[in-house]
Amino acid sequence: MKIIQIFFLFFCIFISAQEEPLPTAELNELLMVERNGRAKIEIEKPAVFPSGTTALNNRIIKNFRTRKIISNAEIETCQISFIIDKEGSMVDVKASGSNESFNREAERAILKIKDKWIPGELNGEKARYKFRIPLTITFDKN
Repeated sequence: MKIIQIFFLFFCIFISAQEEPLPTAELNELLMVERNGRAKIEIEKPAVFPSGTTALNNRIIKNFRTRKIISNAEIETCQISFIIDKEGSMVDVKASGSNESFNREAERAILKIKDKWIPGELNGEKARYKFRIPLTITFDKN
C-alpha cells in the first residue's frame, strides 16, 4: 500500500512541475477567419488541378458510369470531398448523399484521376487543402 502512495505522490509532483502552456498571443501565426460561426484557417493559395477546373470537370464526367446508379428519382445529388496533401496527392475521398450507388460511383470517378495537383500554400509553405465538389445527375424518364 505504501508503494502505491509513494507512486501517487511522485506522480503528483511530476505533473505539477510541467511547464505552463504558451499564451495564445504567441500562437497567432495563422490567419483565422470566422465563417458561419466556425473558425477556419484562411489559406493564401488554394490547391489547383494542373490542367484547370474545366479539365477536372471533364475528367469526372468521362470517368462516371451512369448505368451503375440505381435510382427512381429524376435528380440525384451528392457532395464529394477530398484533401490535396502537401505532395499534391488526392487523399481522404468521401462522397455524401442520399443515394449510396451514386456516392460509390462519384468516389470511383474521382479516384480514377491520378494527376498530381499543385498543392495549396500557407505562409509560403505547401499546405493541405480540402475540396468539396457538388455533383448532380438528372435522369431522363421518357
